[in-house]
Parts: sequence; structure tokens; C-alpha cells
Amino acid sequence: MRALRRTTTAGLACAAALGLFAAVLPTAFTAQAAPPAQAAPIVVPPPAPVALPNNLALTGTATAHSVETAIPGNVAANAIDGKVGTRWSSNAGNAGWFQVELATAGPVDNVKIQWPAGAARNYTLQTSVDGTTWTDVKVITSSTGPARVDEIKVGASNVKFVRAVLASQWATFGYSISEFEIYDKAVQAVPANPALVPLPSAVAQTADGTFRLTPSSRIVATGDAVAAATYFAQKARKSTGFALPVVFGTPIANDIAVTVAPGLSEDKAESYALQADAAGVRVEANTAAGALNGVQTLRQLFPQWIESDAVVTTPWTVDGVVISDYPRYEYRGIQIDVARSFYTVDEMKEHIDNAAQFKFNRLHLHLTDDQGWRIAMDQPAANPSGIKYTDLTDISGKTAMTYNDAGVMQGTELGHTGFYTKADYQEIVSYAGENGMVVVPEIDMPGHTNAALHAIPQLNSAGSAPKPAPGTDTPPHQGSGNVGGTTFDADNAATYEFTKEVLTQLAAMTPGPYLHIGGDESHVTPHDKYVTMVDAFVDQVHGLDKQVIGWNEYSSANLPKDSIVQYWAGNRQSTATKILANNLKAILSPAEKTYIPQKQDNAQSAGGTWACGGPCTLETHYDWNPENYLPGVMDDRILGVETVQWGEWIRGMEQTETYQYPRGLATAEVGWSAQSERSYADFTKRAGQLGGRMALQDLTHFKTTGVNWTTAPDAPAAAPALVDPAQLPATSPVDLAVPATEFDGGEYVTLKNLPANAWLLLAVHDGATAAFSATSTNGWVRSNAAGEAPLIVPTGLTAGEHVVSVQIADGSLAGFASLMIAEEAAPETSAPVTTPPATLAPTTDPTVDPTTDPTTAPTTDPTTDPTVDPTLDPTTDPTSPSATTAPSDSATTTGPAVTDPATDSTNGAAPTQVTASSATPSHGTNQDGLASTGAKSTLMIGGALLALLAGLVIVAGSRRRLSKH
Repeated sequence: MRALRRTTTAGLACAAALGLFAAVLPTAFTAQAAPPAQAAPIVVPPPAPVALPNNLALTGTATAHSVETAIPGNVAANAIDGKVGTRWSSNAGNAGWFQVELATAGPVDNVKIQWPAGAARNYTLQTSVDGTTWTDVKVITSSTGPARVDEIKVGASNVKFVRAVLASQWATFGYSISEFEIYDKAVQAVPANPALVPLPSAVAQTADGTFRLTPSSRIVATGDAVAAATYFAQKARKSTGFALPVVFGTPIANDIAVTVAPGLSEDKAESYALQADAAGVRVEANTAAGALNGVQTLRQLFPQWIESDAVVTTPWTVDGVVISDYPRYEYRGIQIDVARSFYTVDEMKEHIDNAAQFKFNRLHLHLTDDQGWRIAMDQPAANPSGIKYTDLTDISGKTAMTYNDAGVMQGTELGHTGFYTKADYQEIVSYAGENGMVVVPEIDMPGHTNAALHAIPQLNSAGSAPKPAPGTDTPPHQGSGNVGGTTFDADNAATYEFTKEVLTQLAAMTPGPYLHIGGDESHVTPHDKYVTMVDAFVDQVHGLDKQVIGWNEYSSANLPKDSIVQYWAGNRQSTATKILANNLKAILSPAEKTYIPQKQDNAQSAGGTWACGGPCTLETHYDWNPENYLPGVMDDRILGVETVQWGEWIRGMEQTETYQYPRGLATAEVGWSAQSERSYADFTKRAGQLGGRMALQDLTHFKTTGVNWTTAPDAPAAAPALVDPAQLPATSPVDLAVPATEFDGGEYVTLKNLPANAWLLLAVHDGATAAFSATSTNGWVRSNAAGEAPLIVPTGLTAGEHVVSVQIADGSLAGFASLMIAEEAAPETSAPVTTPPATLAPTTDPTVDPTTDPTTAPTTDPTTDPTVDPTLDPTTDPTSPSATTAPSDSATTTGPAVTDPATDSTNGAAPTQVTASSATPSHGTNQDGLASTGAKSTLMIGGALLALLAGLVIVAGSRRRLSKH
């Protein structure tokens, strides 16, 4: 084997001295060092030109069996004008047709029909050359309801007429079509999108190399970017085992830089830009919220194993990509009913973790209902009616869902009881905020109020319902799923005293801008009394400087401008009219598109079917356009969308997750991604790739039929017997690409040409014993799709030649290679160097202790400065590769110290990359201001000359040590 040369301690000392002299000399004569060059803006390259098909309908003529004359401007041509905001609507009735005559006969490849509310349930698409003889293309029977898009392949060479023969509809009113599009050719195939949900606004894969996260990688951030950087570091430390310190300064190779500053991303709320390549990762945003969105995307770009709670030894890579992204809607909500069945604080944190990664940013807590009251209230100083507010949780915190009227238990078990103390609630609010989510609390009223009536006698009066039983002063607990039978009394002064006190206390502990007052299903409340109460509740919310939200029934009251209507069911036209006439905002949660207690598949034994007339599938939840849902209510009036969970029969977080996901992914994308970029086929490909990721998170999800869900197989429980190095063949089955150099131990090496996506047993043989890779579990490593796997060279091996072996799970040999371990360097001796004591220059800075060296920056307490990672020595330059490393006996160790993510304790030097330079320059901002005075310049020059002299003396006194190999 050829001899290998190794750098000596003396040589490094000389090089370091020369480097210090060269670095310091210019600063001695410079008043201010030039700032580092700013990185070029992140720009997504334009996509390759794609030949778009022609919409032949735009130049055609539309006719229909009928046109509803009561709608102003309603004509058949509205469905072929290229505007989704207009539509054709027919009179009521099932039988009908809609037809387009093309300007000229020719080929038709496909037809796309955008249905708003009045969608067809069953129809036949036909084509004709003469308008007399028709050919059936396809019979469409839809289970996805209204607000959908049908795309139908035609593939005909000569067509003059296209029509839809309508057989049955979803609504009781007539049919409506927003756009009837006819295309001459298919859309050209484009490269598959990365497996990201929700889909970014703009994304392009690049050929600029692959980013590799290594043990020496850092997260570089400052200011408003620190929170997002820390969030990512805390997630990634658990799975990688790397220290990943959060530092400030200039990023170097293999670092991730998170930056927040004006103008770094699109001029949109929550926007971010991301670039990954061989040089590093950059996440840039205008706001802290945008930076958090960026690192959530970065999580999905890494291998799925990033979500593991245990260390996985695998290549942590991100393919070259550039992304510019921002949300379609500002409000992307996820609602959970804690009133009917309670969820603990820990369960809520799990719920937040699940939702935040998909960029949900609102957590709607349904805190009260007929079955239970879940938020503690204090006794106020002023209490005219003598209401005992603590009874709300002392009594109705102990109730929940039980049995229906037939005595059948609701759900797999009784509803869970409990409540949140104010400290609990604030803990949820705080945790949600750390994850980029705003809590929206709901006190449902004037209906859905039995829990309050059951606990508070003063609320029970002539106009309230239900009535207390004879001899009691409150109605009994209601544990059934019945709705609509409860109400407050509009003529009882205690009603308004109570609601004001509850809303006031709730507002005080809710930093977000919203209070939700429910308002749905108040069936026993007379309408005039309903309006009276809702008007009063809305005024109370506005008096607390909060924005009011209510279910769409409350739009019948006198809502002030910018109040928010959350639509779930009912008359769309009347709701839209109220929204438009009163300048209101809308949150869309239509039951058939967002309600998760509805069955998602007939295979499920539990779940409702009323919203969709059958299962509300993943496609149903995905394939709709909010802008087409409420007539005339366009995106400028739509605040956002929300997925909704009710607790009549769902129990616990595991059941919630099963019904929430993957349909929650669909709603996340509806709320975030541009309508024009969304496709159900593309979505299911991307969502399926998240299967293993969700499995690693223990996020239970329904395995929707037709989606190719990935998995996350565990490492084998038992390892095969290790190969005997003496029995290895003459040559390895593959070249593992181990560099032909000497190693000290701790280096990070990428092995290649291995089986892809496999668990592999990796060992380094030291004579008769074997050492495993430092971060692997019992030697198991996971290869990636490129057949790469990492090796961290074990420390403590004897000098000389060793063997690296790789075996697959059944014990057969995948490959082997030689690994050279260097000898310990002999201690170097030299004449002592005497340095005269330096004289400290006087300082006029009153913040500097004159007894200290003025060239030393003040020490920052990392426990009080939130921008300083506690694993760092804050008196060092954190951008220097050695800034986080304790002094080492080996002059060849240049990597930062590995920090135990669980304890933040240093456990030794991090593995260094074998391709890394042995002398990496500092790229940080010098906090010491070394060139600020003449005295400091003199000290630096003197120190540099002394260091150079010491290095030369060491060289003179040393002897060269040659490799024995």
C-alpha cells in the first residue's frame, strides 16, 4: 500500500502563526474592517417553457336548456368567459343540458368543468360533429359534491359540439357552471414537484449540488431569525445526534443560515425564500413568521428520518432546490372540540405539533357546549348577580358525552371529562405561539349552552331552555348528541353580566386578535331574541378590542364591518349576501369539505354521512375552490379556511388523528397553495411520500385507497454475525469510496455504491474486535436512495490498517474497504519562549472594567441572552470552526464540539469531514473591535510576531515523522 503523508504539529503551528500574522497585520492600519459581502438574493428560475393547450370554448357559443332569469346578468356565455367569478345557472330540476359549439371543428383532447354550488351528481359528456349525432364520451357519477372540478379525457380528432347531458344534481336549486373549458391538447408533462405539503408558490430543482448536514454543521441566525433557527435545531438534534449550535455570524460550508430582514422574500404576509445546494442552505424571510414557515419546509426537504425521536445514522441531505413561497389565505385553521370530550394539555401539544408542520396557523378551541365547560373562570370582585363562576368547571368540567336517547354509548368510550386551569390554557397558548399558531377560543352561545345552565342557577329564567326539573334550580346534564334545544334568556340581565365576565377573562389570557361566540343551531331561541343576544355579545367582544367570529347563522344579526362569518352549512346565497352587504369577512368550513367526523371511506364503521350523502373523501376535501363556494364572495373577502373536528363520538388524540389526517393535509393545501397550481393527482403523490414521516411522528393517519403511502421500517431487532475480516474475498463487491488518507478518529465519511434505502450493518474491525459508527444504533445505518451511508470513524483505534465492512440485514456482504488510522504524534519539544507582560492601554469606555484587557469582549450570560445558544462560549467568535471546541491535544482537530442535545454538555470534538480544510478562516463579525485603537493595533502586531517566532522555533526543534505504511 502506498505511503501516506500526515501534517505534523510543528507544521500546523508555523502555518497558524503565519496565518495570524497575515490576518492581523492589515487590521492594525484599518479603522474598520469591511463587512462580509451580502449573499445574492434567492431567485426561483423561471420554469422551462411549456406549450399550453388552447381553451377552444373561449371562442365558442354556449347554450343551455334553461337560464334562471332571477339572477341579474345570468347567461350561458358566463360559463365560457374565462372568469371563475361568473357562472351560468339553470332553473330548478334534474333534467337538462349545457352545450358549446366551437368556432371550427377540430381535435379535442380534454374537457374541464368547474362546478360551484349547483353541481351535477350524474351527467354524461358527449361530442358531435354536426350537432345531431352524438357520441358518449363518459358517464360521470360524482361522490365529491359541489365546489369541485371535473377533468374528462376526450381524445377525439374532429369535434364541433361538446355538451353535458345533466341527469341529477346535488342541490335543490338549479345547476351552475363557473367554467366549461375545452382543450385541443393535453398539458405538457413537467418535472414532479418535491414531496412538500402544502405545495409552495414557486419551486425549482437545480443542478447546483446536494446539501449535506454533518456533525460540524451550525444554524446561523440572529435577531428575529433565532426563534425559527432554534425550532429547527431542536427538532433535528434528536434524529441526527448532531450538536447543531445556533450561532450568529457568517455561514460556512454545510451550515444552515436563517435570516429575517426587510426585502428578503416576496412582499406577502408570512413569505419566505429557501435555497439549498452544495454550499449550504439559506432560509430568508421578511418576518419571523415567514422564517418559521421556511424551516417547516426545510424539515420536509430532509429525509423522513428527521422526524425520528431516536438518532438515525443516515445521510442528511437536501437536493438542490430554490423556493419562493407565501400563503393564499392568512387564516388556516384547525378546530378541535374539547367540550364534548376533553383533551389534556399534552394531547393539545401533540395536536399543535401535528398541525404546525403543515403551516396551519390558527388553533380553534371549542371550549363550551351542552356537554361540558372546559375553561376555568375566577370569581370577579364585582358580581351583582352573585354568580359562582368556579362552578362552571367544578360542575360542568366533570361532564361530557355519554349516551344517546336510545341508551347507546356515543363513541368507543364515554366522553373524557376535565378542564383547563388558566395556567393550562396559557401553556397551550404559549406552545401554540412557539409553533406559529394563534389560539381562537370559542364560547358557544346563545345555544349550545346546557353546560353553563347546568352549573349556574342565575342563568335559568323564563326564556331559557331547557327548564330545571321540579325541585331543582338548574337543568340536568346533557350527554347526548342532540342539538338545538338549549338557549340563554335574552330578557335576563344575568345573561349579559355572565357573558361579559366570561369574555373579559378569556380575552385577558388570549393574546390573539379573535374571540369566537358560536351562534349556531339556536333552534329554540326566538329569532328576535337571538338577534338581541348576538348583537349584545358582538358589542362585548368589540369592547374588549377583539375581532368577533361566529358560525354563519349569526350573520342574521346586525354585525359591524369586518366581523367574521364562519360558514359551515345552510343557505349559501343568503350568507353571501350578508357578507357582501355588510363588508364582512368569511372563514370557509363547509361540512362536506372540512368536517372530519364524516366518514372518509365506507370501510370505516364509525362516522357521519349526512354532509356528503356518503363518505367525505380525501378528494372531496381537496378538490374545491373557496372562491367558488359562496356566490360572489371572492378572495378579498375570504379570510381563510378551517378543518373542523367535533367530539360526539371521537375519543382521544389517536382517533382524532385517524379522522384528521390525511384530510387535514388537503385543507392545509387549499388554504396555502394557489388554486391554479393545485392538482389532486399531484397532491396524492406528494402526500403519499409523507406516510413514513407521519409514522415516525406516531401521527396516526388513515391509509386512503389509491395513495401510495411510504413507510418507515424499523432497524432489524437482531444483527447478523459480523463478517470475519480474514475470510473476506480478494476484492469488495463494490467500491465504498473510502478516501485513501489517514484518519485520527471522529471524521465523517460518506460510503457509496451500497443498496438503496436499506438498513445496513456497518463495522470497523480492529484486529479481533469491531467498533461501530459513533452515532449508529448497534451498528445499523440507513442508506439513502443514492446508495450512500455515513461512517463516523471510531476513536481509540490502534494505528494501522483496519477494515470497514458493510452487511445487509440477512448478513450477506455488501462491501468492504481499508481504513488507515494514523499514529499518535510524538510529543514535540522546543526552547521555552518568554513573553513579556503586556501593558494594557487605558480605556475611556465606561462599560469596560479598566482592570481587564480592553481587547476582550464582555462575556454574555447565555442563560439570559435569547440570541445566544447555550452550547457556545459567547466570548469566542461563533463563526470560527473552533469557536465551540475546547482546546485539543491534537492539532488536527478542527471541528466544533459535539453537544449532547438532551443535556447540552460537551462530549468531545465533533467528527470532521475528510474533505474539509484543516485551516478554515473565521467568517464571523468580530465583536471585540480589535482595530479600534492604536494600542490594540500594537498588541496585535506584537502578538503576531511572537506567534510567528514561536512557530519557527518549534519547527527548528522538531523532527519529521514518516508514515510506516
